[in-house]
Amino acid sequence: MSHRSTPLTLLPAMLCDGQLWSRQIMDLSPDTAIELADLTLDESIAAMAARVLARAPARFAAAGVGLGGHVALEIMRQAPDRIDRLALIGTRGTSDRRVRLAEQHGSLATAPLADPTLTPLISGQAQAMADRIGRDVFARQQRALLARPAIDDMLGSIAVPTLVAVGDRDRICTRSDALALHARIPGATFMTIADCGHLAPLERPGAVTQALRGWLRQGEKRTWRRAA
Repeated sequence: MSHRSTPLTLLPAMLCDGQLWSRQIMDLSPDTAIELADLTLDESIAAMAARVLARAPARFAAAGVGLGGHVALEIMRQAPDRIDRLALIGTRGTSDRRVRLAEQHGSLATAPLADPTLTPLISGQAQAMADRIGRDVFARQQRALLARPAIDDMLGSIAVPTLVAVGDRDRICTRSDALALHARIPGATFMTIADCGHLAPLERPGAVTQALRGWLRQGEKRTWRRAA
């Protein structure tokens, strides 16, 4: 790029830390100021969003996977004038009551990120992140996700460049789930990531980096249209 892009905040998926975004941080940081959000400390999506906003620049781009995508949408709800653009990867637009609390599991090996479609290398990295995050945080993140506020009233008012992406083998957010979200955001771009599950930045880092580069360059700044 010939100039630095809008500052970018990256929001991890459930049971993930900065390792999820390590390749994008390396690839994009020469041209983009990057902040990695911590979604392990709070009991609600709203509190997670407020914590991100307290650390973020005055205006920034937000990209999230799964849980991180829901936090990005809540950031848009809380402070629409501060969001320059959104990237929502593997993010469902509807509630998923099938999610179970961590206390019901004997170990983190049964967490949603232990996807049998992952390669051994990626599976090992996902498990390492889960082990670092720990069972208590997993339970807290699950409770926050289950209690997240409805977003139906605000999707149609999003008027910043928005990327909705999903892995074609994602079992947590299916392509149909992502398409349903995409259809409700005016002017959003949709992308299917081939041979990829839920952890797209880790599983297909090159494709995600390329998509984010295009998204960061996309269009002129637009304004937020508040819902009537």
